[in-house]
Amino acid sequence: MRNTFSIIFYLIIFLFLSGCGTSSSTDTEGTTLEAIKHPSELLVHYINVGQADATLLEFYENEQSYYILIDAGNWNDSDVVTYLKEHEVTHLDIIIGTHPHADHIGQLDQLLAQFDVTEVWMSGDEANSQTFERVLESIIESGVDYHEPRANEVYEIGPLVIEIINPIKLTGDVHEGSISLRALFGDVSFLFTGDAEEQTEQAMIDRGHELDATVLQLGHHGSNTSTIPAFLQKVNPEVAVISAGKDNQYGHPHEEVVTRVQEANIDLFVTYVHGTIIVSTDGKTYSITTSETDYPFVANEQNRQSAASKEESPRLSCIDINRADLEELEAIVHIGSERAATILDLRPFETIDDLEKIKGIGPGRLADILEENIACIGG
Repeated sequence: MRNTFSIIFYLIIFLFLSGCGTSSSTDTEGTTLEAIKHPSELLVHYINVGQADATLLEFYENEQSYYILIDAGNWNDSDVVTYLKEHEVTHLDIIIGTHPHADHIGQLDQLLAQFDVTEVWMSGDEANSQTFERVLESIIESGVDYHEPRANEVYEIGPLVIEIINPIKLTGDVHEGSISLRALFGDVSFLFTGDAEEQTEQAMIDRGHELDATVLQLGHHGSNTSTIPAFLQKVNPEVAVISAGKDNQYGHPHEEVVTRVQEANIDLFVTYVHGTIIVSTDGKTYSITTSETDYPFVANEQNRQSAASKEESPRLSCIDINRADLEELEAIVHIGSERAATILDLRPFETIDDLEKIKGIGPGRLADILEENIACIGG
């Protein structure tokens, strides 16, 4: 990856943590997303962006406003841009793309074009997608400062402290390289892991990182590839948040993860049920508002059926044509090495039907691909 940018943030070691407990109040009835902005207050907006991720950290100190965006929604939408404009956000101090998949960095180029952005953080992993190339070009053209954070780096940004807990190095697996961080605002803390999966969660435990957090956003949209029992126990959150799309084809969040969280007596919020979720805190207490009123969350029938279908048909493994590598794409019927290479060149695709753009894929072969039911998009 071309890394010709300057880094402007100084590393500040910040090890003072308070052992005081936190208290909470949850308000989900008759609430709106209009939050009063107070000095020394943090608002964490888990934005409802469907089967994608975008979280805005908004905080104030001495009449100065700070905005940090963790992930930038899906490539085929502009809902993150719209949300920020609706909330009168005019600048972003940092945009963090946890990893280069199109449902996490999808609107980063739009944001760079429409907002005053100070700095972009990315993992350093690459992806063979038009979205990644477009984002990379927009970073270069904008001249924005750029950084690739690594585990054990600590930043103090106004009243907020950010501790990087992953990656310690890149392995070539974009999920293993997913930027994971702990954000501390007084006694209240938030943990974000992007699409980090079980081996990465275990590695964070083994490295001895402080993982305790008041609010945990579950990794990989609540997939059963993440949120292993040991990690959940180590984080010990009071609240868990999942960003997932309604009736998504992956069955996210998976029922076993939901059950694991609920059996631990952790309050669970899901964007496709509750809409956008805002946690506000003064550093001592916190409250939660949502744009919808359904609570508590219960895994819906779509999730159960999807999970059951996957258990009954282990031979089927969804191959995301916008993410899969060359070898994985070749496992799809009628997709040999040449067509797999063409997919890498043409993606992202909006629908599976768009595979007809590839030479040799006509209605008949497309029907076979659809019937095989292992090619997919998103998640």
